[in-house]
Amino acid sequence: MWIPDIPLGRKLYSEDTGDPSTIHHFYSKLLKLKNNMNTKTAREIALKRHEFMETFLEEFFQEWEGMR
Repeated sequence: MWIPDIPLGRKLYSEDTGDPSTIHHFYSKLLKLKNNMNTKTAREIALKRHEFMETFLEEFFQEWEGMR
């Protein structure tokens, strides 16, 4: 699910190279989706999902570091 030794934040997503972990996939693709929505409704839905993912990642990293 997470390989902490590999840096996060690839600039471009590529199906060919894939991501080394699920958490990396959040940063290379999923967190960028909200910026690519074309309709008002899609942007509203994407914003809610984006906020949910950010909360998930915050909690994940807190647990990873033993803070929870």
